[in-house]
Amino acid sequence: MKQNKLMNIGKKTVLSVVASLLMANSAFAVENKVYAVVNGDKITEQTVAIALKDPRIKFNTLPATTQKNIIEKLVEQKLLSQNAIHSKVIKDPIYKETLEKTIKTIKEDLALQMWMQKENKNIKIEEKEIKDFYNKNKKLFKKQTSLNANHILVKTEDEAIELINELKKATNLKEAFIKLAKTKSIGPSGKNGGSLGWFTLDKMVPEFSKAANSLKKGTITQTPVKTQFGYHIIYLVDKEASKLVSFKDVKNKIKQKLGQDKFIAKIQKIADKLKAKAKIEYK
Repeated sequence: MKQNKLMNIGKKTVLSVVASLLMANSAFAVENKVYAVVNGDKITEQTVAIALKDPRIKFNTLPATTQKNIIEKLVEQKLLSQNAIHSKVIKDPIYKETLEKTIKTIKEDLALQMWMQKENKNIKIEEKEIKDFYNKNKKLFKKQTSLNANHILVKTEDEAIELINELKKATNLKEAFIKLAKTKSIGPSGKNGGSLGWFTLDKMVPEFSKAANSLKKGTITQTPVKTQFGYHIIYLVDKEASKLVSFKDVKNKIKQKLGQDKFIAKIQKIADKLKAKAKIEYK
């Protein structure tokens, strides 16, 4: 589904935080499965989530070798951290000052994320809102015409005409087309019988799309189709006409989008009010 440009929020202040919040549960919400214990200190799912830094990455879906490498690196990091704690570095004034600032930042970030999650849960989207958006933006839910075609690509028009004439005599057009594609086509799809699979009209050069779209299922172009790549003979395997995607199929996506839009607008409104009351000095 294409995003409606009119629905996009232009302001990008504190809301950069919102996007990551809505993608998945934040690290503190992860179940704390234990992967390793290093000198009494646990390496948990929460530890891994924080290390990955991206809530879209699901640790348990990664390859086993990758998971093992990540845990091993975290074990090494834990050992080095423990070693650093037992060194004199923690008595350094700079360490103490930095620690205080870091703790303050962590507290603020955690409070912000938890508050945003609670605010997000309070957002309600009514069925009527979803239906209204669908009815007012049907062009966003229109599935393009899709074609499934094979083609033979040759260098010259004469060669293309010769192949077309040969195909006209075939008793089994599709079988003959695939055989010629494998032996005559200079295109990369030739080895696969010229198969291009399913594609929408905008995915091919205009000359090719226009010619392919004009065909009936199971027929070929009667004249060579010239493009920047050479001369094509096209066989239309199947065709799906443009159609409107049903409300049922896009309902959840619309609900998610409207929820995000409402949430972003709500947080921005609160941020604007707070800014108006705050004493801010830019330096």
